[in-house]
Amino acid sequence: MLKKMLLALCFVGTTAQAQDYYYEKYRPFDPNVPTPEAFLGYAIGDHHTRHDRIVAYFEKLAEVSDRAMLHDYGKTHEGRRLLMLTVGTPEHLANLDGLREQHLAFTDPDRSPTNYEEVPLFINLAYSVHGNEPSSSEAALLTAYTYVASQHPEVLGHLEHSVLFVDPTINPDGRDRHTQWANMYQGDPEVADPQDAEHNEYWPGGRTNHYWFDLNRDWLLGINPESRGKLQWYHNWYPNVVTDFHEMGTQSTYFFEPMKPNGSWDPIMPKENYEDLNTLFGAAFAKSLDSIGSLYFTKEVFDGTYPGYGSSYPDLQGGLGLLFEQASSRGHRQTTPFGEITFAFTIRNQYVSSITTVATAVANKGYLRKYQQDFFKSAIARASKEKIKGYAFGDPQDPNRTKAFVDKLLLHRIKVHKNGDTYVVPTKQPQYRMVQTMFETYDKYRDSVYYDASAWSVANFYNMKYRPVTTLDLGERVTGTENLVPVAPVSRSEYAYLMDWNDYNAPAALHFLQRNGLVASVAQKPFAVPYQGGKKQFNYGAILIAVSLQKRDAQAVHRLVREAQEQFKVPITAVDTGLNLEGVDLGSRHLAAVKRPRAAMLIGHGVRSYEAGEVWHLLDTRVHMPITKIPMRNLGRASLDRYNTLVMVSGNYDLNGQQVQRIKDWVAKGNTLITIGTASEWAVQKKVVQTKLTESPKDSTERAKRLPYVEAPEHLGRERVGGIIVKVALDRTHPLGYGYVDNEIPVYKNNTVWLAPSTNPYATVGKYTAEPHIDGFISQKNMETFLKPSASLVVDKVGKGRVVLFADNPNFRGSWYGTNKLFLNALFFGDKIGVPE
Repeated sequence: MLKKMLLALCFVGTTAQAQDYYYEKYRPFDPNVPTPEAFLGYAIGDHHTRHDRIVAYFEKLAEVSDRAMLHDYGKTHEGRRLLMLTVGTPEHLANLDGLREQHLAFTDPDRSPTNYEEVPLFINLAYSVHGNEPSSSEAALLTAYTYVASQHPEVLGHLEHSVLFVDPTINPDGRDRHTQWANMYQGDPEVADPQDAEHNEYWPGGRTNHYWFDLNRDWLLGINPESRGKLQWYHNWYPNVVTDFHEMGTQSTYFFEPMKPNGSWDPIMPKENYEDLNTLFGAAFAKSLDSIGSLYFTKEVFDGTYPGYGSSYPDLQGGLGLLFEQASSRGHRQTTPFGEITFAFTIRNQYVSSITTVATAVANKGYLRKYQQDFFKSAIARASKEKIKGYAFGDPQDPNRTKAFVDKLLLHRIKVHKNGDTYVVPTKQPQYRMVQTMFETYDKYRDSVYYDASAWSVANFYNMKYRPVTTLDLGERVTGTENLVPVAPVSRSEYAYLMDWNDYNAPAALHFLQRNGLVASVAQKPFAVPYQGGKKQFNYGAILIAVSLQKRDAQAVHRLVREAQEQFKVPITAVDTGLNLEGVDLGSRHLAAVKRPRAAMLIGHGVRSYEAGEVWHLLDTRVHMPITKIPMRNLGRASLDRYNTLVMVSGNYDLNGQQVQRIKDWVAKGNTLITIGTASEWAVQKKVVQTKLTESPKDSTERAKRLPYVEAPEHLGRERVGGIIVKVALDRTHPLGYGYVDNEIPVYKNNTVWLAPSTNPYATVGKYTAEPHIDGFISQKNMETFLKPSASLVVDKVGKGRVVLFADNPNFRGSWYGTNKLFLNALFFGDKIGVPE
């Protein structure tokens, strides 16, 4: 078998005959439909195909064939089209709306159709969520051509019993970034040396989207337009089968499901999904790959525990998500210990698996339809047996954060009701399993090693106050978020305006006012003002816009304040006196001027692009504040004096002593350095700060213990912190804690950075509580030895400046609304952070 595979690897050429390498068995083809090779001007596998050329080819298919229809489901950040090619018989396409209605009847628990074999299956062939895993989009071209043009009886039989939805490129921005790289460095003859530039992308690589997000983690979180568009499409169609094509290291072979056992103790997806269906399809994939001599493996790695993958989200919607991982050529041809692997070879495996997916689904049409029907009926049945009838939530002191959480629920078609200031989600609904995903937390697991996160209770991402309820008082159904945060227009004042910092959008509103030239102050102590015959309380961090301090007249100030309020839906109060009913007055020395942030961030080689992208995305899309991204290669000649804040996210910072001292000297001038994750560890190790790391007690017995070599990955993996949610005690009086109303908040930890609490009693802003666990797996050793004694957020003084050290990532995956404000406070109030001695 190995010899057969090597021959296949070496056989692929770049001649006109190359296309027969893929689909010769499906001849004859309609001559009126151009092949990908004829349309593109090169054989698939000869070059990497740009997204616009993929779009153009799909447009051509829809133009020349009555088997294909094309529509867009969104646009990327960079404006590239997200599109779906619907392929079916002319009769099916002409009656697509009627078929959709019949199909959706199987997802409605109140209906019980039995025509399982009569309604065509809906199959979503989805490709290239990671842009630098390019083989699958090329396979999408071949698959689309096969099903649009082939006259072979097998293909015609597939189309008789299914409708295909071909999504060729889920991540066009990342794909084009990689395509440009691979084609730019392609040699003639091709260079197979793994050290060649073609096989080694420069930072950040093409895996991620415009803001460097991993879109394969975004199905649950729905932060980016690529995911939001796809989710809107998904919940209009509920496909029975969804593919999720990937690539992995060049030294591997090919992976398909079943995965390793699910890590959850009691998985919310049916056992029938991850055992019976995966085994059924896995046998078919093995047979197809055996027929072309490809090696593969199953069950050893990957897991579907996290519900936000392209291969796991469909499993929570009554469908079957299927993961494929192909060893990557990382270019056009690369040397491996077993010979050369070519781009064409990687494409063929993905193409064969695409066709096999359709064939196996069609062969089991009735089974898959009945399975989806039972899935949604079982959701109602399971929820009916539970004591918990719903979840009540809401934070009236931060309606915009609450609104964002409601939006996330509605995106997943979860039913939400509003009763006064309280929102209620009933458990008895078709999306019961998604309700569980949003609210339930766990402390018991089947496994201790996770491919990704082991905690994802989304309510905690939003620091959302919620509680289970055993009786329901639902109130009005919420169908949208447009009018959820009504704000009374602020009246004009000749004296001052006040904006509470509690609201999630307050930083964006403040930046808008500062950008338009207004001077603002921040309250470092609470107070209460006269308001409508009573009083109104303002928390730490309230923002004052004093009319007399502005360079504009009162009318212009009022216009800007109104504009900020309308754009960001933040409550702003007009006051006509500085004499407060309680606390400090408006002229107190405890109201200090707020400098406009001038922020920069180091990016490039060694920097963790995910975290850098999260910072960039947060400031771009929610605060609308620019941040200068300084490449590491330019640090030596960049002028840091232009900025008052520098951000360093996790990474391996290979800086020499002179560069480290330069950063330290810049901080000492009165500026703010913000470090996150391993950047905080770097600051400690390079003695930029006096803060220490939590040390492990010396235990020679533990070190000398003998363990089986083969079990090393499991033992070592257990001590990683893949992703957990823990509780932190927060000093709300500290500028970094401004805008919070609770003394304890959930934070996300996915690293082993353990900061020791400061020896200064005022400098440990956030410390893990005595019983910190909320959700997710953490080993007993990490919990007791490292987490509990450590701090989550520490401030250290450096000359006249300060370093804000986050042990955890406050901006994780663009979804941690609950801790974004900690980071934004460091940006806006950095110069207000003193370290009393």
